[in-house]
Amino acid sequence: MAAPLFLRDISRSGLARPPQTLGWKCGNARMLGSISYHKKRWPISARSSCTSSTSRPTPTIRVPTHGSRHSQSWRGRGQSLTTTNLPIPAHTNLTSIRTSSSSPPHHPPQTSTTTQPPPPRTSNHPPYTPPTTGLLSYLPPSWVPYAELIRLDKPTGTYYLFFPCLFSTLLAAPLTTPITPPITLIHTTLLFLTGALIMRGAGCTINDLWDRNLDPHVTRTRLRPLARGAINPRSALIFTSAQLLTGLALLLQFPSSCLPYAVPSLILVATYPLAKRITHYPQFILGLTFSWGAIMGFPALGIDILSSAPALTAASCLYASCVSWTVLYDMIYAHMDIRDDGAVGIKSIALRHAEDTKLVLSGLAVLQVGLLAAAGMAVGAGLVFFVGGCGGAAGTLGLMVWRVKLGDVRNCWWWFRWGCWFTGGAVVVGLGGEYVMRLEGWYGDERGGEMRERAMVQQV
Repeated sequence: MAAPLFLRDISRSGLARPPQTLGWKCGNARMLGSISYHKKRWPISARSSCTSSTSRPTPTIRVPTHGSRHSQSWRGRGQSLTTTNLPIPAHTNLTSIRTSSSSPPHHPPQTSTTTQPPPPRTSNHPPYTPPTTGLLSYLPPSWVPYAELIRLDKPTGTYYLFFPCLFSTLLAAPLTTPITPPITLIHTTLLFLTGALIMRGAGCTINDLWDRNLDPHVTRTRLRPLARGAINPRSALIFTSAQLLTGLALLLQFPSSCLPYAVPSLILVATYPLAKRITHYPQFILGLTFSWGAIMGFPALGIDILSSAPALTAASCLYASCVSWTVLYDMIYAHMDIRDDGAVGIKSIALRHAEDTKLVLSGLAVLQVGLLAAAGMAVGAGLVFFVGGCGGAAGTLGLMVWRVKLGDVRNCWWWFRWGCWFTGGAVVVGLGGEYVMRLEGWYGDERGGEMRERAMVQQV
């Protein structure tokens, strides 16, 4: 027989606690039973009283009441409660109560027709919502995850990859014989811009494939297509292959001498995500990758840098200058994820130098400007380059290092986004002005010829 109905009612009313043995005694017999009651509530005891050894025991149960003549005070949870003895009906079969004090009471399985609610969200971040504005809102829904994967809606990275290509093209243009005409310069620049868009997308896809198990734990990256499951790894690999093939087709539009210089960059693109796991300076590997275009402008215009010491020196200094610039702006970018990176084990220069970031940024800025000036000196650049390019870079970098608020994510993003145009634009103005001065002969034909002779250019 099941437990008495009134005992079950007591259990349901909030008086129930985990099982504890209670006893009824009549003469020489003792019956043990289990009644459930909550651990942090008041205790319930059951006792029996018998008038004779032959009569049926009449057990009682002590329950809380609001007071009676035969009550006992009890204080629970700051409230004064009383207990009294209530008789158990005589028709109750006490042998139906579990007779082992060490065994837990039997609770019949409860079935429910209602669906259990999902576990509560552990994050206060909003869920993913499809884009409703901007370029991505005009694309078919099935294309949106792939556009997000290559950061089509966030082109700042593409600009950072493109600027070193433009720097080297403008620096190399006055070195050719004759000087590279504007139409050729524009055509080469457009090829580099297209290549930057394609290869930056391929690099982002490779990065997200490596980080697909880490991105869900980082606030800024948790809604990326691979992290949220909108694209599976197999589709991402196929998409990456298509991007690399497109990049190869574009590379074939350049002079054949560009091919040997371009291949090593693919190794850097593939290995950068691994650097975040083994070193606190992955930004240096990113700098080597993103700055590769600082070399490509010379062979793109037919200049063999291995056959010209001044051209090689200029390309090397420009490349190192761009590496310093990349580490600088990506260090600011890394401060946006500094808390999450530390929690999931991602290493960065921002974590390594969190206490002296401004000092490191200042050193990188000085190094960038100094190497940029060395590149100009190697090819005999004029006043326009040093004042416009080097001076402009020094001013914009100094302003950024001074004004950026490293503890403010929005402020870091603002300077990362617009610092690209401030510093990159200043360098382009200086190099572009130098190119126009050489093209128009405003420095004098004698000095222009001396510059080309000093570069010892060999066109291939």
